[in-house]
Amino acid sequence: MNIIKYKILGLCICLFMISNNGQAQKKKPAAKPASYTIKGNITGLPDGTTVKLIPGGTHTSELPVAETTLKEGKFSFSGKLNEPRFFYIIFDKSKGSISVMAENAKIKITAAGSVSAEEGEWITFKDVVITGSKSHDYYVKETAFKEELNKDYEEYHKGSEQVTEAYGKARVSGDKKAFDSIANTPEWKAFELKEKAFFDKVEKTTLALITKHKDTWWGPFFMLTNYSYFTPEQKPIFEQFSAAAKKSYYGQEADKDLNPKSLIGTSVANFGLKDKDGKAFTAKEIVAGKKYILIDFWASWCAPCRKEIPNLKTAYSEYSGKGFEILSISIDKDEKAWQKALAQENMQWHNLLDDDKVSKSFNVKAIPATYLVDSKGVIIGDNLRGAELEAKLKELLKS
Repeated sequence: MNIIKYKILGLCICLFMISNNGQAQKKKPAAKPASYTIKGNITGLPDGTTVKLIPGGTHTSELPVAETTLKEGKFSFSGKLNEPRFFYIIFDKSKGSISVMAENAKIKITAAGSVSAEEGEWITFKDVVITGSKSHDYYVKETAFKEELNKDYEEYHKGSEQVTEAYGKARVSGDKKAFDSIANTPEWKAFELKEKAFFDKVEKTTLALITKHKDTWWGPFFMLTNYSYFTPEQKPIFEQFSAAAKKSYYGQEADKDLNPKSLIGTSVANFGLKDKDGKAFTAKEIVAGKKYILIDFWASWCAPCRKEIPNLKTAYSEYSGKGFEILSISIDKDEKAWQKALAQENMQWHNLLDDDKVSKSFNVKAIPATYLVDSKGVIIGDNLRGAELEAKLKELLKS
C-alpha cells in the first residue's frame, strides 16, 4: 500500500514540475530577431524597376546599402541593425520613394504605385501599408501632428493668392517701387502675421517633439529630421540629450553636424555658381586681385545668419578697399525666398545660390558658416563673426 502511495506522490511531483516548467517556458520572452527583412509587394510598376535601400535621417547624401529590381511586383532586402534606422526605398532613379523606420524584424510593405504620363514619369504611391516594425508604428504616431500643420499651411494661404503672386512678381522683376507698395498693403501685412503665427507653431511643436525624446536616440533623430540645417541656436537642444542619446547613431550624426571638423589649412577648389540674375561666376573670378576673401554660407530662413549681415557690412565697408572681399553663398532651396532676402538685406558683394555641391565640399552642416581664405586659396580661419572677424582683419590688413 505504501509503495502505491509513494508512486502516486512521485507522479504528482513530476506532474507539478512539468506544469511549472511549462509555465516558465510560456513566461520566457521570445528572443528578438537578430536581423531584418523588408519585403515589398508593389502593384502598378513594371517588372525590372530598380529598387534601392538608402539610409535617411541624416544631413548627408547617403549611398544605397542594397539594390534590387521588382519581379512580379515584389522586392526584398535583408540585413542587421544595431538600433532602428530610417530608410528611403527609392524606385527607378529617384522617381518615387517610400520611407520606413526599420528594425530587426520581419517588415512588410504593400502599396499601389502609378507612373505619371507627364515628362519625368514620376512615381506616386497610395494605400501604403507598413507592418512588422514597432519603431515605424511609433514614428507614424509621433509625427501625426504634421498633418495638422499641413492643413494650417493651406489655410493661411487661402485668400492671399493675389497679393502673394503680385509680391513675388515685383521681387523677381526688381521693381522696388511696386515691391515696397505691396509690402505696405493691409493684405500683405495680414498675410505676414498669419505666416509668422504658423512658423511659431511649427517651431513650438518641433521643439516639444525633440524634448519629449531627450533620453533616447529618438531625440537626435527627430532633431536631424526636423532641421534641414543646424545653427548655433540648436546647440542647447543637443546638450539636453542624455549620454545614451548622444552616443546613439543619430546622436553622433547630430554632434558631427553641430561641431564640424575644421578645414583650416586646406585649399579651396575653384567652383562656379549663379547669382540672382542667373549669371555664372567662378570663385577664381571673384577673388582675383584680393588678399583675403570671406566665404559666407547662409540662408534666408536662418535668423543668426541674418543677424550677422550688419557685421559683414561693417567689415566690408572698412576693409574692402584694402583687399578684402566677401562671397555669400545661400543654401536656400526656395529661390524666391532667397531673392526676397537679397532685396531686404541689400548686400553689396557677390551673392550666389548653392548647387548643393559647393556646401558639401566645405562640409557645411550648420549655418552661418564662414571661411576666411587667403590669396592662394588656403583656408586660414573659420566661423569668424562679429568682433572676432574685425580683430582678424585688423591683424591681417593693418598695413
